[in-house]
Amino acid sequence: MDFHHSLDFRPASLKLFKGGYSFSKFKSDLIAGIIVGIVALPLAIAFAIASGVNPSVGLITAIIGGFIVSALGGNSVQIGGPTGAFIVIVYNIISLYGLSGLAIATFMAGGILVLMGVFKLGTVIKFIPYPIVVGFTAGIALTIFSTQMPDFFGLSIAEKLPADFIGKWGVYLRYFHTIDWATAGVGIVSLLLIIWTPKISKKLPGALVAIVVMTIFVWIMNSMGYLEGVETIGMRFKNLTTDIPHPHSIGINMESINLLLPSAFTIAVLGAIESLLSATVADGVTGGRTNSNTELIGQGLANITVPFFGGIPVTGAIARTMTNITNGGRTPVAGIIHAVVLLLVYLFLMPLINLVPMACLGAVLIVVAYNMSGWRTVVGIFRNPKSDISVLIVTFLLTVIFDLTIAIEMGLLLAVVLFLRRVMENTSVRVYGQQLDAADGDLSTHEVLDLAKGVGVYEIDGPFFFGVATKFDEVMRTSRMNETPKVRIIRMRKVPFIDATGVHNLEILITSAKDEGIVTVLSGVNPGVSETLHKAGIDKLIGSENICSHISEAVERANAIAEAK
Repeated sequence: MDFHHSLDFRPASLKLFKGGYSFSKFKSDLIAGIIVGIVALPLAIAFAIASGVNPSVGLITAIIGGFIVSALGGNSVQIGGPTGAFIVIVYNIISLYGLSGLAIATFMAGGILVLMGVFKLGTVIKFIPYPIVVGFTAGIALTIFSTQMPDFFGLSIAEKLPADFIGKWGVYLRYFHTIDWATAGVGIVSLLLIIWTPKISKKLPGALVAIVVMTIFVWIMNSMGYLEGVETIGMRFKNLTTDIPHPHSIGINMESINLLLPSAFTIAVLGAIESLLSATVADGVTGGRTNSNTELIGQGLANITVPFFGGIPVTGAIARTMTNITNGGRTPVAGIIHAVVLLLVYLFLMPLINLVPMACLGAVLIVVAYNMSGWRTVVGIFRNPKSDISVLIVTFLLTVIFDLTIAIEMGLLLAVVLFLRRVMENTSVRVYGQQLDAADGDLSTHEVLDLAKGVGVYEIDGPFFFGVATKFDEVMRTSRMNETPKVRIIRMRKVPFIDATGVHNLEILITSAKDEGIVTVLSGVNPGVSETLHKAGIDKLIGSENICSHISEAVERANAIAEAK
């Protein structure tokens, strides 16, 4: 196989070299890139702190990861960086395995994403059931909201916070009397500024306005000897460095791979879902077309790279991508400029970041959690079938009470089980009497076929996989003719595929029928199923003359056998 031609890797940035990129397009990308960089600044810092890492780590992740996603991704307007969806999983990995464990898990997740793209799973990942996506997104939103209570209200908690949701809220209730009202006031005013700013001007990023206004206010009040109890980034993290980190090793080995593979898988699946969801939304607005496999490879390469610089997981960010689009960004240049803007902030403005109040970042994340929750979508799903509701509730509760890894694994398992159940319910096995219509269910000319005495016809309508194989076997055994049949016709015109269990079940049926002196004839086998049966040796077992292309031919063959007997 020519691997070069099979690799679906065509970065959207390559289109820039094919001509047609004008100065007017660059001007639009420049403006959009600057605005997105400004919007991404408070989010990158807030997501980093909420994930349990230094604020500068969030900026480094947005700079390096954002650049790679724009340069090597499959969507022209996608903006990459740290996102709220990863806060819970990153925080849990750090608490269990430290920063070194997070680096290894992120690197492995990048490798998984690259493999997904190489094996062209970009379209498959889009078919993850919507209730699962909504369930764990809402669960993440509630978890993010709960983690911001100490910073938003300035709680003085004298014990280590439990990792679990219920235990965490138990501690909050015990220590809520320690609330710092000045900190809570800063948080509430910040929250109101974030909410009101878009009502004044949709182009002004509410998070940035709140951070600038409240940082200046708290700094002035501190200079006058007031609000000294309001904690800032500098008070918690001391002086933030402005040095670009040098690449370093992450110490990966087989023991760490085995230990962190489930976490890496969760990061990869979550990153794939979020990035492709963001790309799909962007395509709907711009009319573009994302190369899903290239997007996964680009996201994977970003996640492979950032751990060597101390970064956290990267994925496509819907809010920043939409900000890019609404401000005129149409090519990957806008995303690259956004990364350059953040780099300039990192090099020259980090001392000012130290002055930002933690309560203000708490307000930013509370708004992020509200927007993530998608409560209107949740309400809408409750009007869907009970199976969708159960998948949503189970995924949500597992995300909140346990962790995201279990939620994704169990949610996918439950969705698969329910899907198989629906397929089984919609797959029927029909038993015909002494006559059948050759064109039953088709639009062709009707032809009534008479069955000789001792000929039975069974039709499978749907996939012949492991769940249906047992159902077919039960129908065969429970259906009774007046006497033992001489020939059984199995009509398979509506069987799109057959799996190993179906083949095995069919082999047993043919063998046992042969032992009883019953001949089995197959009818209407499509080329794909026929190839599977040929590889399994069914044609030799049954005789190639007993595999017929059409029911008329099969009935004629069966009638002749029955009359001869």
